[in-house]
Amino acid sequence: MTKIAILDDYQNVALQTADWSVQARADVIVFNDHVADADALAARLAAFEAICVMRERTPLPRSMLERLPNLRFIASTGARNASIDLEAARDLNITVSSTGANGSGAPELTWALILAAARQIPAEVESLRSGEWQTTVGRDLNGSTLGIIGLGRIGSQIARVGTAFGMNVIAWSQNLTEETAQASGITRVDKEELLRRSDWVTLHLVLSDRSRGIIGRDELALMKRSAWLVNTSRGPLVDEDALVAALADNKIAGATIDVFDDEPVQRGHRLISLPM
Repeated sequence: MTKIAILDDYQNVALQTADWSVQARADVIVFNDHVADADALAARLAAFEAICVMRERTPLPRSMLERLPNLRFIASTGARNASIDLEAARDLNITVSSTGANGSGAPELTWALILAAARQIPAEVESLRSGEWQTTVGRDLNGSTLGIIGLGRIGSQIARVGTAFGMNVIAWSQNLTEETAQASGITRVDKEELLRRSDWVTLHLVLSDRSRGIIGRDELALMKRSAWLVNTSRGPLVDEDALVAALADNKIAGATIDVFDDEPVQRGHRLISLPM
């Protein structure tokens, strides 16, 4: 019987979100935990012929694929997965496939985080539960400046909502053209101007050698003290050391993020240990 592994199903939802009738003729094992140690991971997966990965939670570089002699198929959720070495998979005769996606999750989450930060919702919920009442004053999005770094499929959706909120929307990326910006009804600026002008800087880039660390100490220093950084794309787009320092020193107002350099985040992580 074919052995299939589902990795990093933290929420234990994989078997409810796809057609798994194959279980009648395959042995499907769901792993809800994350294994980072290479030796432990290789030992866990050695017997499996197929692996289903949740996004980029478990990297599969050549060094790992070469240790899985039975592996013949990898399925990934989403259309792109930079953590799988596709060249190595081809060399080893491992077929790699991916699923489609509706594309609305990341934009909706981005706006949920922006609105929660603007209205201080986590702090106010905690205040209400502890018996206090209205301890902060929210910020209006209308009239503020939204800076989008990466105006692709997701960034363009972010721009439309920002415009609907009455925000001044500007954008930059290394490949952004004037024509693309105009088609989205926004203003293209250079990176430095975006960082200086924006009240909200939100990242929507694919992680690559060119984009890794695209927000570092120098970029954070250009931002307003009242500005927020938003990242729902990939943790390593931001220099985590520089972000911790900027937040600890009140160089920017805050950061609202859904991604980290290392995931799952461990208890006591330096970013989540900072005050809300």
